[in-house]
Amino acid sequence: MASSKTISNVWEFFPLNDKTNLKKKSRVILNKKVGKIPPAPPPSSIAISKSMKSNKSKNTKPEILLRKALWSSGLRGYRLNWKNIDGSPDIAFPGRKIAVFVHGCFWHSCPHCDKPLPKKNRGFWRAKFTRNKERDQITAKALKEKDWRVVIAWECQIKNNLSDVLNLITKCHVKAK
Repeated sequence: MASSKTISNVWEFFPLNDKTNLKKKSRVILNKKVGKIPPAPPPSSIAISKSMKSNKSKNTKPEILLRKALWSSGLRGYRLNWKNIDGSPDIAFPGRKIAVFVHGCFWHSCPHCDKPLPKKNRGFWRAKFTRNKERDQITAKALKEKDWRVVIAWECQIKNNLSDVLNLITKCHVKAK
């Protein structure tokens, strides 16, 4: 189970100013805190295997939709999957210190959708989603400690109410001037 150390205590072992890759740090932290995820079980069918392999991590439909909206509203100067800061945000405005993460509702356990766990291999999926949420929290905390504004744009929010997401990013953009 999770250790009793809080995230702030864990960061004392890994100072944020060193050049170590955040993914390596978060993997070590999460392995200690949540435990390693067991190896992925074999897929229950060829169709499921094909479906899971087709999931992309970059240039997803919600990301493209949000980027088009940002561009058409005049918010330019962003970088995609910028690796110079912790977590490689999907969209980063380096000059204004704004990091936008586009989270898929399934992979990041959206609080708005409340999607159910897959029916098979629930233990594996529960551990995987817990790790994803922990990693997201660690990344957001690390960025906030470096005075970055962090915006989480959920897939469902982009699909259902893109104008609200755009307004939130615009407000951050104006405040950062």
